[in-house]
Amino acid sequence: MSAADTAEYRIAHLRDRLASEDIAELGIRIEQRGTSVMLYGTVSSSSCREEILRIAKEELAGLPLREDLVVVCADAPDHPEELS
Repeated sequence: MSAADTAEYRIAHLRDRLASEDIAELGIRIEQRGTSVMLYGTVSSSSCREEILRIAKEELAGLPLREDLVVVCADAPDHPEELS
């Protein structure tokens, strides 16, 4: 059985790990697109993003992985917004 044949099971296991481990990340969407897997959503920090990608690579080894994880900046603005 190939990695692609078990993709749905592995994606479900990845969702469980992201929800239950210390990272407790529920806002990431994971979809199978053809033979690859796409992760997208927003995360709170770059370290959180790196941890998600590390776990995803472990769980989805052998499957092409694409990601669009955006780090949300919750810092106060350092300059005023200029409106035209």
